[in-house]
Parts: sequence; C-alpha cells; structure tokens
Amino acid sequence: MARQKKTLSADVAISADVAIAGGGMVGLTLGIGLAQSGLSVVVIDAAPQAELTEPAFDGRSSAIAHASCRLLQGVGIWPHLADRAEPILEIRVTDGPSRQFLHFDQATLGDGPMGYMVENRHTRMGLFARATELDNLRIIAPDKAVSFEAEAAGARLTLESGIIIEAPLVVGAEGRASPLRQWAGIPTRKWQYNQSGIVATIAHELPHCNIAHERFLAPGPFAILPLKGNRSSLVWTVDPALAEEIMSLSPRAFLAEVEKRVGGFLGKLKVIGPRWTYPLGLQFAQRYIDPRLALVGDAAHGIHPIAGQGLNLGLRDVAALIEVLVDARRLGGDIGAADVLDRYQRWRRADSLALALATDGLNRLFSNDIAPIRALRDMGLAAINRMPAAKRFFMRHARGTVGKLPKLLKGEAV
Repeated sequence: MARQKKTLSADVAISADVAIAGGGMVGLTLGIGLAQSGLSVVVIDAAPQAELTEPAFDGRSSAIAHASCRLLQGVGIWPHLADRAEPILEIRVTDGPSRQFLHFDQATLGDGPMGYMVENRHTRMGLFARATELDNLRIIAPDKAVSFEAEAAGARLTLESGIIIEAPLVVGAEGRASPLRQWAGIPTRKWQYNQSGIVATIAHELPHCNIAHERFLAPGPFAILPLKGNRSSLVWTVDPALAEEIMSLSPRAFLAEVEKRVGGFLGKLKVIGPRWTYPLGLQFAQRYIDPRLALVGDAAHGIHPIAGQGLNLGLRDVAALIEVLVDARRLGGDIGAADVLDRYQRWRRADSLALALATDGLNRLFSNDIAPIRALRDMGLAAINRMPAAKRFFMRHARGTVGKLPKLLKGEAV
C-alpha cells in the first residue's frame, strides 16, 4: 500500500513515543528495552500471544550469543529465560568425513559460556512475562498495520482493527516480508539458496556435554545444538526436492535418516514432536531508515543460519537503536529526526552487511564436494585449530563481542 501524505490530527486513539510493527523476538525485545528506558511504546503483532507459545507453532531454537545475553539481562528479560537456557561451552566444527576439525572451548576465554540455546517458544514466554511488568508498554494482538503515513511532525499507523497510533517513530520488525519496508519503497537485494532447512528436536541416551556440533556436508550444514536435558535441536540443510521427500517419511524412517547423520556418540535417539522445513535465502535492505521509520531484524536483513547468528544480528540492531533513541531523548531531541535515524543506520548497516556476506561465503565454500576445495577447507580448519590467536578471534565473533558494541551488549546501562 502506498504511503499517503496527510496532516496528522490531534484526535487519535493512541499516542506513543514509538510504535513497533512486529512483536516477534526482535520487535518485542526492542519494545521492552525502550519501555524500560522510559519511553512509551506500542507493539503490534498479527498473531495471538497464546498461539506464539504453542509447541506446534515454531519448532526452532535459537543461539543467544554471550553479548546478546548481556542485552537480555540489561533489559530484564533474562531472569524469565535463564531456567530454560542451555549453555554452549564448546563448538566442534567438522568437514564431512574428514578427520580435520575446529574446536572452540569457552575455557580459552574464561568469561562464561559462548552463548545459550533456547527454544523460540520459551524465549517468547520470557518476553511476554517481562512485558507485563512494564506499564508504559502496550501490546496489541492480533492486529496489523494497513497503512503508514509520515510527515515532519510525526508518523501514523492505521491498524486493521481501525485503531490509529501516532508516534514520532515507527519501527518495522515484521520479518523478511515487512509491509512497512515495502510501503516506504525501500529496495532489497536477495537471492534464494538451493537449500531448505529441516528442523527437529531429538532426545538422546547420552549427555551432549554442552557441545554444539556443526558438520559441513555437501548439501549444506548439519547442526546438533544442545538443549536442556538430554535433548538437542537439529538444523539439517538439504536440497529442496530432498526436503520434501524427508518430510514425507514415516517417523521410523525419519529417525533412521537422523541416526545416520548424528552417529552413535549420543547413544539411542528419539525424535520429539513434529518436524519443520523452511526455505533458505539471503536478503538485505538497501537502507534501514526512511522518514520516521527504522527497520530492525529480518525486516532489514535475513541471513543463512550457517553460523546461528540471525537472531543475534537482530538483537545488535535492538541494542544500537535503544542507545541512539535514549541518547536523543536525554538531549531533548526528536527521537524520529533524520539525524537520529542516520546515526542508527551508519552504526548497523555495514556490520550487518559484512555478516550477511560472510555467511553467504561460508555456505558456498562448504556446501560442495569438489575435491580441491575440500582439501583447502581441511587445511584451513587444521591451521586455525593450531593457532590460539586465530581461535580466540573467531570465538569472540561467535560470542558477539567484536566491533563497536552498543552499551547493552557490553553489559552497561544506557
């Protein structure tokens, strides 16, 4: 829907400092962080809260990096998640049947786990629990924006229900298909990989010892990620045609295919609950801002899950935008002004683009079975594994502690 230019009226149903379209894990974290900092916030989401926390809604789990955990602690969300989070103490990377591997151990850095694995539905439960503690945060769901208007004085969102929200700033956090991004006419660069991700949860006889495994196979990465108890989340990358065949297998046949790829190191396996499949692709917006509008999370960038950094990239947006807006408010400025939003974009766009291209390159490098390339990969893994300085550098990247970090990612108050 095209943006309309209208004079904003003083007679509106809801007035707030920030309106956030999209109440997923990134959008609601942003709303909580801004509300905790004293801003009035309205978050709009198309799905009912009860649906978002149902086990059948989303079988995925997400890696929450060390720096992202600091953010969640800083805005009061982590206490609602801690009991459901499983630490990642080690990461083991292997290349198919090769004997070469890369091993990361949190003891090398000595500052806590590299991250945590949390089921997405449990993260949402924690977000909703924290949101109820903040009087200046309002969630409207199920509902969605049907039009967006922006002028020098402010912005207006009209919802499908007829509710009108006026705010100095609107944030698009509705995911890769963001209507706000489309209404603003912000172009995207994107391409689909010839890959689909199959997600399932397994229970296993032997403990996972808090080790995350990333195995690079010719069709794509196969990840075994530790969850609470003797359980792990599987992220299995395959050709889309093969994904259809795998999804149609009987439970017994599916388990047999999983057992072939996991191996016997976890003992006897059992698949828990349903399985899901998702198409894999990359996209990034050519800009993250427009008049009275900022994009965060997948609305701004969607990357390959090869490094498990998708959610963390969105949380970096959240931490940066909170800091930028709180600084502007502290100085008495207009939080939706062009110079404020430009600071956010300059801070986040280069970092996001670099990680998007890095994950794209890694996927292309490892998702093939070409002998000379495979030999070079093995040499590289072996070399890095013998270089302590290089290993520490990659570990800091995995923990999200590299680059110009917002205060919340450093464990500081804004």
